[in-house]
Order: sequence, then C-alpha cells, then structure tokens
Amino acid sequence: MDAMVITDFGGTEVFERRDVEKPSPGPRDVLVRVHASSVNPVDCKIRQAGSWAGISPPTVIGYDVSGVVEEVGETVTDFEAGDEVFYTPEIFGEQGSYAEYHVADESVVARKPESLSHAEAAALPLAGGTAWEAIVTRGDVTAGETVLIHGAGGVGSHAVQIAAASGATVVATTSPETVAQTEDIGAVRAVDYESEDFESVLETEFDDREPVDLVFDTVGGETLVESTDVTKPHGRMVTVLEPEGEWGNAYQKNLTVEMLFLERDRRPLDALRRLVDGGHLEPVVDSVVPLEDVAKAHEMVEGSGLTGKVVLDVAGE
Repeated sequence: MDAMVITDFGGTEVFERRDVEKPSPGPRDVLVRVHASSVNPVDCKIRQAGSWAGISPPTVIGYDVSGVVEEVGETVTDFEAGDEVFYTPEIFGEQGSYAEYHVADESVVARKPESLSHAEAAALPLAGGTAWEAIVTRGDVTAGETVLIHGAGGVGSHAVQIAAASGATVVATTSPETVAQTEDIGAVRAVDYESEDFESVLETEFDDREPVDLVFDTVGGETLVESTDVTKPHGRMVTVLEPEGEWGNAYQKNLTVEMLFLERDRRPLDALRRLVDGGHLEPVVDSVVPLEDVAKAHEMVEGSGLTGKVVLDVAGE
C-alpha cells in the first residue's frame, strides 16, 4: 500500500513515499481504507524524536483517521465492511495513519458523523476527543459557569464549542488571526494574546474579580499558574502540558489540577458525533493537502498563522 514513511527522526526531510505491506486485522480489529488523516502537534514531536512513544523508524506515523471499513476480525460485532468510521489510533509503538490502510481495535473506532466529509471528520478525533475529556469528563463543566480556555487552536477551538454547548460562558485566549473566528464559534470574549492581557480583561469586563470556574490550558509554560488569580476558590484546572512556575495562592484556594493525556476510547467520539448531529460542533479546518505533501503540512503546523487543523487527503478526494 502507498504510505508516507519517516525514515529517521528529524526534520520534514525524513518523509519518504514508500510501498509498504498492507496490514491485516486481528480478531478484534477493523481494517480501514483511510480517506483522510490530519496533522497534530504530537505528530511533529514524534517525527522529531519519537522514541519516547516506542516509535522506531522507518515507520508510518499519524493519529487521526476518517475512512471506510474494508474488513473486520472474526470477533468484531459492531462494524461491517462499508461502514464509515473515524477514530484516533494508539500512539505507543503502533503504526500510524499516513497510509492507504490502517488497522485498529474496534473499541477505539466510532461511526463517522453522516453530515461530515472525511476531511472534516479527520480533524476531530484527537483534537475533539481531547477537548471533550478536558471540558466534560475532567473539567465537569456545568451550565452557567465561566470557562477560560488558553489557546483556540486545534484542541482549543473544539473546547470552545463544547463548553459553549454545555451552557458555559467561554473566554479564550488566541492569536490575532483567530479572534473573530473564536467568538463566532462560541466565545463571548476572545483575548488577543499578542496585544491583551487575559487577567486584565477578566478583572475589568466581569463583575467578579475571580470569575473563572474552569481553566483549560493548551499553551503550556506558566499560563496555568498565571490563571490562578482569576480562578474561584475550589475551581478546576485541566492541562495537556506540564505546567511551570510558582503556584502561589493555588493551595490556599484549594484548586484542583488535572493532567490530561487522551486515552483511546470510542466514548468521546460518540459524544462528538452527537454534538455534530445536533448542530453544536463543527470541525475547524485550515486547509486540506494531499498525503504526498505531508512534509509541507508539518511545516504549516510547526509555523504560525493557522486558523484550524491541517488535514491530509489520503484517498485523493
């Protein structure tokens, strides 16, 4: 099968188009003809130095799939050939999705939202699943609460929509290129992190000097620590990156901090499908590029100015 392989760890020059062996499904697996994948920041980290994830070049990476089931294992009961599905593959030691075919355990696979194209659906599993776990499962968002989301990129833009759909008031920090877009998808206030200070905005534009019930950080550094002053006592914080800095009054406020690494599971994907079907969630896509241009796609993700996910057209659609 046709695939884009990393021949070594390093820059985008390590990608090479190769004919690799088509995978075969085990008893609990589905074999999926990949129509689209997408590029996440973790893809770039693994390409650069992925031994921490059990990756050994030459290999195929990529962690979003939208496609059609071609074959199922003998014990699979939830899917059959012809079903349209989407999912995020396991990372550790597994072959990825920058290829014509991919095999996955049926437990991580979900039915694709019917209203979405494969390109749109491929933008959702990893980013949207992470956003769902952060806002709903870990963050336990409640209608009427105020949620502060740092970074309205691939994960954050979906978190904004999920929090807004839950009835929360959403404030999000974002790049100047996506301020208007972030408010269009559900934030009552998008804060341009290049020209505005989120603490000042919250303290001057909200009645409560500690208005935030839930903070979700996708940026890293000292961002989470810097959010403690505007977070209510007994507030919750969720981060996908290890926070830095001195915690100051976080202990006195009894704040709860959750570290999140997405576990592969069908459950959040089914929730995302329901949100899409209900008109509460739209994939945020910057551009769609052919699979053979995956090096360019990685450069786009590692650069700046994106307004959404970069999706790989695997099937030439």
